[in-house]
Amino acid sequence: MTLSPAQAVHFGPYRIYPGQRLVMEGEQPLRLGRRAMDILLILLEHAGNVVSKQQLIARVWPKSVVEDTNLRVHMAALRKALGDGQAGQRYIVTVAQRGYSFVAPFSVESIGASPESDSAEPSAHNLPVRRTRMIGRQALVESVVTQLANQRFITLVGPGGIGKTTVALRVAEQLIGHYQDGIRLLDLAPINDPLMINAHLATLLGLALHDDEPMSCLATFLRGRRMLLVIDNCEHVIEAIALLCESILRSAPHVHILATSRESLRAEGEIVQRLESLDCPPPIAVLDRTQALGFSALQLFVERAMASHDHFELSDAELPLAIEICRRLDGIPLALELAAAQVANLGLDGLLTQLQGSFRLLTQGSQATLGRHQTLRATLDWSFELLTPCEQACLRRLGVFRGGFTLESAAAVIVGEYIESKVVFASITQLVAKSLLNVEVGDEEVFYRLLDTTRSYALEKLDQAAETLATRERHAERCLALMHQAQEDWEQTPSELWIERYARSLEDIRAALDWGLNAHGPQLLAIRLTAASTPLWQELSLLKEHGTSVRKALALLASTDEPCPRLSMALKLALGSSCYHAQGGSTETVEAFVHARALAEQCNDVVGQLKAVSGHMAVNLSCGNYRQALEQSQQFDQLGLHGEAHAAMSLSTHRLRVLALHFAGDQRQARENAEQVIQRMAQSGHLNRFTCGFGVQYDQSVAALTILARILWLQGHPEKAWHTARQALDIAIQIDHGTSICYTLALSGCLIAHYNGDTRTASERLQLLLEQAQKHSVLLFYTWARHYALVIEGAERNTPPPPSSGLIKEIMVTLDPSCIDDTLLERAEAGTAGWSTAEILRARADTLLTANCASEAETVLLKALAVAKAQGALAWELRSATSLAQLWQRQGHYQQAHELLAPIYARFTEGFATPDLTKVRQLLDELQRHRAA
Repeated sequence: MTLSPAQAVHFGPYRIYPGQRLVMEGEQPLRLGRRAMDILLILLEHAGNVVSKQQLIARVWPKSVVEDTNLRVHMAALRKALGDGQAGQRYIVTVAQRGYSFVAPFSVESIGASPESDSAEPSAHNLPVRRTRMIGRQALVESVVTQLANQRFITLVGPGGIGKTTVALRVAEQLIGHYQDGIRLLDLAPINDPLMINAHLATLLGLALHDDEPMSCLATFLRGRRMLLVIDNCEHVIEAIALLCESILRSAPHVHILATSRESLRAEGEIVQRLESLDCPPPIAVLDRTQALGFSALQLFVERAMASHDHFELSDAELPLAIEICRRLDGIPLALELAAAQVANLGLDGLLTQLQGSFRLLTQGSQATLGRHQTLRATLDWSFELLTPCEQACLRRLGVFRGGFTLESAAAVIVGEYIESKVVFASITQLVAKSLLNVEVGDEEVFYRLLDTTRSYALEKLDQAAETLATRERHAERCLALMHQAQEDWEQTPSELWIERYARSLEDIRAALDWGLNAHGPQLLAIRLTAASTPLWQELSLLKEHGTSVRKALALLASTDEPCPRLSMALKLALGSSCYHAQGGSTETVEAFVHARALAEQCNDVVGQLKAVSGHMAVNLSCGNYRQALEQSQQFDQLGLHGEAHAAMSLSTHRLRVLALHFAGDQRQARENAEQVIQRMAQSGHLNRFTCGFGVQYDQSVAALTILARILWLQGHPEKAWHTARQALDIAIQIDHGTSICYTLALSGCLIAHYNGDTRTASERLQLLLEQAQKHSVLLFYTWARHYALVIEGAERNTPPPPSSGLIKEIMVTLDPSCIDDTLLERAEAGTAGWSTAEILRARADTLLTANCASEAETVLLKALAVAKAQGALAWELRSATSLAQLWQRQGHYQQAHELLAPIYARFTEGFATPDLTKVRQLLDELQRHRAA
């Protein structure tokens, strides 16, 4: 069958729109992964015929070498998502030794217009793709969806394994697009410390918290938002989450909360919705097969049994056995899945016998029936006992993973005493088959994950086996190996792909550091992991959080007897970067880079020296120590960074020299070098790519374009400058690198928009800077933004601005001459103010004119004019000339004023609508009229 975009294919409850790659289940879209969709469409094309494994692999993975096992995992995930086996109906069957075939009845119809798919932006929610079809809960889901419109806080309550998460996610899925600011899922299962809840929620929201009042900060951020928060697995942090929910409800009137917990949160405003077990057929009534399958517990059991056993069919003779199994398991979804996974091995008769024996042991001496919690526990115990010793060891050791993990990571953690690597895959395959391990099929890789209930059980078994310490150590070692690989890939891999590949390790790294840095495990291993994971924290712009770990690691390292200069150097560099963005040029920041350089010299590590010098240089620039920074840039040549191996670093040192030249005031040489850098980046492929290797991390192309934009503006090219600044910001946003976004906005985006008179854009850029700087804890640039707000948005002057010094103080003079003070004037007189000298002098002249000291003001303006001309700063030259021409105009020297100003104005070729040039054009016209008169 040829699939046409103008047709829809119907089977079961599904309608497929090939042109849109869309699957609708009733009125709701079913979100499948890309590979799963590919497989489904290929099978539909060949409906009724067998498609070989080789054909599927060749079409779904045309450019990759993929094993049969990979295809089997994707196929199993597709079947589970479709609910293959629902109501006893097969969709896809395995043909032994041949391949797969789509066998369900289907129909094809022409369509006029396809339905709208889930077109919400990915940023509108962070809900996972649904892995399995929901059974028996649709009425509840619809009820909760309706309730949430009026009741802002609902908690789904029930024992473990009852399906709370499944219902919550299905409710959230149906509400995609209903909340203006989206939906956020906060899974509390990986969080053991209640104090970390606010931080994790803030990360989800893209917000940085102030340490003193984190809850207040969250509430303020959410106040104007229209959003649904789904908070999953609350039972182990009830008190903390109850306080958080109450605070949000009071402060954010348009935020709704859907929580799941094994018990109610007992919070103000909470509506409790209890989840009952799935419906089981009654014990007395005699039902035929069709009637019995109308009960959701039996439906789920049969569907999962068919999914795990290709040839399972529920016969009329076996119907009573299946009904009894469902009743014995209290209709608990997870227990039913665990039992269904054993049908292939035990058959229904053997399965029921096993369950009866296991549960009888638990109820001996008691007339009471098993409670639901005990039922699930008994089912887990029974499932665990059916595992081989190797499978048992695999399950309990996998409990240390907080998030999803690959087969390779699983093997690294599992392999140890009594287990060899060659048996790991077979054991994991069995754990998946027995529903003890979930599979998450991504577009490129397969990830495994334990449900929270199963993970808690596995950790308990790990403790009982006295394997916790050794397993956690292997887990930390695996995290370290991943981060070493990440460091190697950092230079060669595009930022977006690199983050996709390694960011999912963050929760496990947090767990390993929390364990190792707090005296629970091998401290040296945790210290190494702290250093090795630096690129990940920097790429995710989580510098503040990493800085906390770095300080702990340095303190532990200092207490050891073993000298580790390279490790100390790496940690000091990481600390320098963290401190710079949080504190600016503080004593701690400077000490970190100075100490790092001394250690690098001790180790004869040229690259380490470069990182330390460049970091210290960034500090000097932000502090206004331009001469020192220029001297440091000249030290790069002495480090011998030549040849192909150091091409990227050589390029970056060239860029840093541009920075030093620009701020020192040599705009001509700075521009020449800047254009060389950008040309070399384009030729070497580094443009639009993140390049690592420096004490303060920014995307190199963003940084180069940012400084070129500043130079262009100073040289009298306001339009080219704005185009370049926009290009830098576009790249920073494209790679989604927070600190790079802050850097380019703070140094060029906000300023050039304001200089050019585009007040609306300047205000928008300022708001983006404030948001990004707060989100990523970049206090340095957040402080700058607060200063800018005084001018760009006319913030209230009765609100005292934050203290300022160095570069930001000089920038403010270029925005508002009234910011002049004696310190700045001393720097200008001493020649240490570099790029801003002419503007400081012009601001000084304004104060002299206010004091009626015209002669002194004229002398200062002539000096400012000479400095601007010598530096090649045509924009400052124009401003100084304008002030001097206005002074001469007031004195009646119209001819002299015109002769001064006209030639400078004539050197401009663009930007005539900007405030500075508009003002000059008006002044020249006035002077011309006076001359004519």
